[in-house]
Amino acid sequence: MLYLFLLLLSLAKALAELAVHDLANANRKPPILLNRSGGFKIGGKVIQSPVSSTQTLHCDHGYIEYFVPQRPRRTSIVMWHSASTQAFQNRWDGGEGFKDLYLRRNYPVYLWDGPRIGRANWACNSTSYAPDYRDKSNFVAWNFGPVYPQFWPGVQFPVNNTEAWEQATSNRYVEYDTRENVELETDASAIAADSGKLGDSIVYLTNSAGGLRALRTATKTNTTNIKAIVMYEIVGWIFPNTSNVTAGPGGFGPFLLPEEEFKRLANVKKIQFVWGDNRADSYSDVKLSRYAADLINGYGGNAEVLKLGEVEGMSGNTHSAFADLNNEQVADVLDNLLEDNELDGYFAR
Repeated sequence: MLYLFLLLLSLAKALAELAVHDLANANRKPPILLNRSGGFKIGGKVIQSPVSSTQTLHCDHGYIEYFVPQRPRRTSIVMWHSASTQAFQNRWDGGEGFKDLYLRRNYPVYLWDGPRIGRANWACNSTSYAPDYRDKSNFVAWNFGPVYPQFWPGVQFPVNNTEAWEQATSNRYVEYDTRENVELETDASAIAADSGKLGDSIVYLTNSAGGLRALRTATKTNTTNIKAIVMYEIVGWIFPNTSNVTAGPGGFGPFLLPEEEFKRLANVKKIQFVWGDNRADSYSDVKLSRYAADLINGYGGNAEVLKLGEVEGMSGNTHSAFADLNNEQVADVLDNLLEDNELDGYFAR
């Protein structure tokens, strides 16, 4: 009898372990197959030492890390955040971020660090950094809630996960939000876009002040390689000098450009300004996004403003929707844009 009992107990244990194993396999995604990956610097200049003309420094270049799937689509997704490329690599809770989500969808992914930012911080001029104690202001700026630490109801952030908050507010670069640095970064990004090294069908996927820089890049390029710009909660603006906007003194502008430069945005196949929840139509940047879209469309372009909270089945998105807990739904919205604008095709075999 004891033998039978032990046999049944062993069988029950084996079945339980098998069930756990099967569940783990059911939740496991297939591997991402890459053709190649790597990185390179682009743009910048070489300066001579003021002490010795034989001593030089390569500096003020941008840096690109890239991942190309085994069977890539024609369109490259260039992910650009002014604070950190890490924002695109993981969800707030550590889950799969937009980088991997789009590699699974067979899009080549490029992570961009502009001059003096992150992995491209070898500057031609002196720079400085001083702590400014912005953890609590990050909470509000990233639209997690109206005041630290009060989260919005239903927010797509793991509100009880202390590690998630610590990761979110720690994964940052030093930013140089000046007009000079915006021009420096976009000079390099325009070279990258025109070079062909990112392909001839580029979609800029940006967040925050990265949106300002992507728009400015599109006004500087000499090719039509930039096909679309999708901006999650843009901060900072460019407008034509014929508009009803007053130039701003800081690094977020608004910057006023000659009308002929601004009109180049109409050559971009699709421009989309995307907003998360808890951004009222009266919110200043939402109003400016609608004005910018109207101006671009007035020159014959194709720009729109999208509020994710108005998409059926979606709610609670933050300043960085691509890192939210529902980021696969957010990716589905982007997939629709790519398909609608014929940017989802493959290279011919």
